[in-house]
Amino acid sequence: MIKDTEFAIKLLREYGMADAAQVVDARNAALESGSGDVIGELIKAGVVGADELLNMLAQQYGMEVMDIKGYDIPQEVIDNFSGDYARYYTVIPVAMDNTLITIAMSDPTDVEVLDTLRYLVGGDIDAVIVPREQILAAIEKYYPEENDDVSSSNKDVDISVTDELVYNESANDTPGHEDDDTPLIRLVSKLIIDAYKMRASDIHFEPQEKRYRVRYRIDGALREVSGPPKYMQANFTSRIKIMSNMDITEKRIPQDGRIRIMAGDKELDLRVSSIPTVFGESIVMRILDKSSIQLDIPRLGFYADDLELVTRIINYPDGIFLVTGPTGSGKTTSLYAFLNTINTSARKLITVEDPIEYQLPGVNQVQVDRHVDMTFAAALRSMLRQAPNIIMVGEIRDLETAEIAINAALTGHLVFSTLHTNDAPGAVTRLVDMGVKPFLVATALRAAMAQRLLRRVCKECAEPHIPTAAEKRILGLSDEYIANHKFVKGKGCRNCGFTGYRGRVGIYEIFLITEEIARLIFSNETSGTLRSYARKNGMRSLRDDALRKAEAGTSTLEEVIFVTLRDES
Repeated sequence: MIKDTEFAIKLLREYGMADAAQVVDARNAALESGSGDVIGELIKAGVVGADELLNMLAQQYGMEVMDIKGYDIPQEVIDNFSGDYARYYTVIPVAMDNTLITIAMSDPTDVEVLDTLRYLVGGDIDAVIVPREQILAAIEKYYPEENDDVSSSNKDVDISVTDELVYNESANDTPGHEDDDTPLIRLVSKLIIDAYKMRASDIHFEPQEKRYRVRYRIDGALREVSGPPKYMQANFTSRIKIMSNMDITEKRIPQDGRIRIMAGDKELDLRVSSIPTVFGESIVMRILDKSSIQLDIPRLGFYADDLELVTRIINYPDGIFLVTGPTGSGKTTSLYAFLNTINTSARKLITVEDPIEYQLPGVNQVQVDRHVDMTFAAALRSMLRQAPNIIMVGEIRDLETAEIAINAALTGHLVFSTLHTNDAPGAVTRLVDMGVKPFLVATALRAAMAQRLLRRVCKECAEPHIPTAAEKRILGLSDEYIANHKFVKGKGCRNCGFTGYRGRVGIYEIFLITEEIARLIFSNETSGTLRSYARKNGMRSLRDDALRKAEAGTSTLEEVIFVTLRDES
C-alpha cells in the first residue's frame, strides 16, 4: 500500500495512466472493501500495472528499480542490519559500502522510513525500489523469525558515539547506569552528542499523533532532525526521565530534572522539563555548556558608546539595574558578565537564582527551592543579613520580591535583576503594575536594558546583499541610506548547516534614568511617554542597534526585521 496515496494518484493522472472516472471507481471500491487502498483497487481493476506504478514512482523520486529474485545478498550486509527493523518497516538491505547501507523498499513515497532508519543505524541509508512480494520473500529467507528475536536484533545495531558520554554520578545516582551499552541508551547518548556538536541550545522531543518529532534549537531557530520511530517513544521518554531523576511512573503532571554529563573533555549541564500532552510526554532538554559562557562584556556585542554607558551603570554604588527581554534572549549571560566584571576581593556578591546556570568563582550563589519555601523573596530577605555589596536576583516575579529589592537598593546595595518586558521603558510600567509605588521606582531604578539576540551571518558564505523592496519599506530605508551602506547575507554552506547563519550577537536598548525621566515616573506617566522622551534624548531602540549590526556585516536585514518586528520606533 502506497503511503502518499493522493500524490501517487495525482502523478497517475498527470502521466495519463488513470482518468478521473477510474479514480472515483477505485475510491468507491476501496470504501466498499474497507481496505482504503485506492492504488490497490486501480491495480486490481487493471487500470495500471504494479510494475508500471513502481517505475513511475521511482522515476519521480530519482530511485533505481531492482529485481532481487535471484540476487544473493552478502552475509556481511545482513549481519549489519537488524532483522527486527527489516520486518517492521518491510525493507531488506541489499548492499553496503563502508557506512552506506542500500536498502530495498516498495514504497518510495514513505520518506519517513529512510529518516528513521538513518537515525537507528547511525549511518547513511540509500534506497532502491523492489516489489513488495520480493522484499517479503527475502526477509523470510535472510531473517527467519525463529532465529531473530528482539534481543538478537539489538546486537546487530551498531550506533557508534565518537565522543565519550560519561555521567557525573554525584548528580545522577540512578539505577541502570551499568547498562550503558544497550542500543536505546546509546541512541539517546548519540542524540545528545549530535546536538552538542551542532551547537544546539536545547533538544525538543515532541510526540505527534503518528510520529515522534525531535528538533534542535540552533542559534535560536528550531531545526528538525531524524527522530526515533513512534513505537520507541515510551522507551525514550522513560530513559530520559531515569537519567534526569524524574518519576517514570508519573505521567500526568509536569516534572523537572537535571543531567550532568561529560562529552569528551566538556562538562555539560542538561536541564530537563517534561509536560504531558495529548500524544504523550513532551520533553525539552536545555544544554548548558559551562565552557561557552561569555564573561567578557565587550564580547557580548556592545559597541563602544553602549559599552561605556553599561560600564558606568554597573559601577554605581547603589540602585537597581534591570535587564529585560523574553526567555532565551541572553539576559542571564549579560548579568553574569556584569557580575564577573565587578567581582573583586573588596566586594561581596550574592545571587539568588532559579536555576543556577553557571557557577561564578568568588560569588555566593543561592538556589531557589520552593519545596522548602526558599523563594526569591525569602532568599533575598536573608541575603541582606549577609551584608553584601552587590545582589543579583534571577527574576523579579512578584510584589514582595520587588519591594525587598527596592529597599535593598535604597539602603546602599547595587541590585541586578531581570524582568519579562518587550522594551526597556516597559520595566517601569511592569514594576508599577506589580504594585510598587511610582516614587519608589523613580528613586531606586538606575537603568533598564532590553536585549535580544541576532543570528550572525556565516563568515564562510557571506556575500553582498541588495535590500529588497519589502526590507526597504518595513525598515524605512531611503535610497540615499542604501547607497551609503553595504549589507551582506549568507548563501548557505556546510559550515552553517546551509542556513546562512552561525552564532548570535546581542542587540541592546539602554534606558538611563535621568532626573527628567525620574520626574515622569514619579508622575506615573505611561511607558509610551517615557519611551518617546528617552528616544528624543538619544536612546537607541533595539531596531537602531540591530541596524548598526547589519550595516557592519554582522547580521542581515532579514534578521533585523524578524527579531525587532514589534519595535515601534
